[in-house]
Amino acid sequence: MLAAFTFNTAENLPIGLLEVISAGLRVSVPTVGLLVTSYGVMVAVSSLPLAHAVRAVPRRLVLTGLLAALVVSSLLAALAYSYWLLLVARLLTALAQALFWAVMGPVAVGLFAPAVRGRVVGALSVAGSLALVLGVPAGTWLGQRSDWRVPVAVLAGPGIISLVTIAVLLPTSRPEEEHAAYGIAPDAHRFAVVLAAGATAATGAFTGYTYIAKFLSDVSGFPPGTVSVLFTASGVACLAGVSVTGALLDRFPRAAPATAVATQAVGMLGLYAAGTCRVAAVVFLVLMGGALGPVFMATQNAMLHCAPRRTDIALAANSGAYNAGIAAGAALGALVLPHAGVRGTFLAGGTLSAAACAVLCLGERLLRQRPHASRPHTAGSAAGAVRSGPGGTPSRPPPSTRRRGQRVGTGEGPEGYVGRRSARDRYGSRHGTSTGAGTAPPEDA
Repeated sequence: MLAAFTFNTAENLPIGLLEVISAGLRVSVPTVGLLVTSYGVMVAVSSLPLAHAVRAVPRRLVLTGLLAALVVSSLLAALAYSYWLLLVARLLTALAQALFWAVMGPVAVGLFAPAVRGRVVGALSVAGSLALVLGVPAGTWLGQRSDWRVPVAVLAGPGIISLVTIAVLLPTSRPEEEHAAYGIAPDAHRFAVVLAAGATAATGAFTGYTYIAKFLSDVSGFPPGTVSVLFTASGVACLAGVSVTGALLDRFPRAAPATAVATQAVGMLGLYAAGTCRVAAVVFLVLMGGALGPVFMATQNAMLHCAPRRTDIALAANSGAYNAGIAAGAALGALVLPHAGVRGTFLAGGTLSAAACAVLCLGERLLRQRPHASRPHTAGSAAGAVRSGPGGTPSRPPPSTRRRGQRVGTGEGPEGYVGRRSARDRYGSRHGTSTGAGTAPPEDA
């Protein structure tokens, strides 16, 4: 959680220090803004290749290396004497964060029983949201009263604490033997639906949210000082949203993504339709802010369920797609703004968000109509079903059904590696039967 907080603060800190960095390095404010844009693009294009490149490296070593890169890049950025050196340091941080979100998820949830994995994802998301509510405002305050280099350098402190903690306490194991190395209910079709919907939702959100300050000022008529307060309220709503969603993820893992995206669509379309009324603008801003964090969190949790193969690769694909959506949304908003005004950006973003919700709902409906979807899961209905172990974690399958390195398939479903420990998390299959490596996923039981 501390590492997630630090990475998210590092990513968004320049937003609050645009003018301070601009004056310090003698470059324009839009040029400094490219530090944020280039960061997102780097995460989008590098997440999947990096996850694939280190797929066989023990996770303790990977996380230690990523946190070391965060510490070094923070100190390098603080010492930067030119814009280009600062840009290089930012891109190094972006490379580390691109892989961090893919690796951190399976490692963290693998430390807990499968029944509470949604709450673990929620805790990590709360830490990331705290960066916007606490980390960036605190860094902005410190930078405005000293120098922009000070809060950038301070980030090396929690980075070092996280690095040492993980290096000392996290066990070293092969990635394929992690408890959450594979999806609970592998499904390539659902994976594609969630991936497409998440990218579309991100595009819709940032088509409008990029220009939220202009909207609140020009359309709703709020003074500049009030706009800053409303930003804080939006961040608090985001924190509340991920807290509530995290508590419900384990009970409603399939409904969570569609619910979060629908809330986002209502908030954006509400701002377009009634944003001229200040009270309505505040209500719909809170709805939109409260959905931004849960959308990404719910799609990440879905990846832990439906990943066709390794969960780290699935999470990297989702993170890359979401960041690509952010970049696409900002670009789309820039195209819409001159022609339809700032209200038009929220109409376009809300429409895209509604389309993403439709994709999720229609996709889930079609998935339920597949022949195997109607087959009930019954405990012990298939030979070799996994016995339940302490704490809700399934015990190893019998020796007759498990051989180290064995490749097990389900006919037309995805294959999975069954090793000494990875078999514990092969929950179910696309056909609702046990392969000697899993039981029914909670939402289908």
